[in-house]
Amino acid sequence: MAPKFPRPQQHDFPAQELYAPSPLFTWAELQSMAADGVLTPLYEKSFTPPGLVVTPRLRARAAALVIPDRIRRKVIAGRMTAAWIYGCADAPERLSLLVDAKHRISSLRSARACILHEVRLGQLDVVSIGGLLVTSPLRTAVDVALHVEADRALPALRMLLSQDELGVRLRLLTLAVEASERVPHKKAALRKLAALAATAKTPPRDAPMAEAFPPEAAA
Repeated sequence: MAPKFPRPQQHDFPAQELYAPSPLFTWAELQSMAADGVLTPLYEKSFTPPGLVVTPRLRARAAALVIPDRIRRKVIAGRMTAAWIYGCADAPERLSLLVDAKHRISSLRSARACILHEVRLGQLDVVSIGGLLVTSPLRTAVDVALHVEADRALPALRMLLSQDELGVRLRLLTLAVEASERVPHKKAALRKLAALAATAKTPPRDAPMAEAFPPEAAA
């Protein structure tokens, strides 16, 4: 039997992609439906119908619901939060939000579910996904390399590099980190990228050398 998507009683309400507490359903009702398998938890108090393909747009919409309205247009989802939105990391316990240096971060500190970082951002560093500003894939990878500890950064970076549609390449990422001026942890970030490069160049133990290093790659 096909799952019954939540709908208000005595109303013909079409199934939707994202559910959160609202006049339509309370938080308790959503939890109950999730317990019954009618909804699947996505992030915090957001849910989706079971079987729905979760996209970056849906993750961004779910993250946006956690950010207070008064600051939502002033912040950019970044670091591991952006990596999660792109599908390259686990959901964060708290959203990592970037604030451009031209805004006063002191006026935004009361967002309990968020961690705020004051940064400098270029025009190409930010994209809009699902109505939320998010760091671009390349800027996300740079920030993860620079600011996240290796045990969490390396898996996320591998995922970011593996998604062709994101357009992040290891050489480009390395050049971007090298070009970063007056930033902490730069040497540590380059060590992480060197580790990724070494892993990528290491052939499987049972793989024949001719297959691991084809002539055109070795040239």
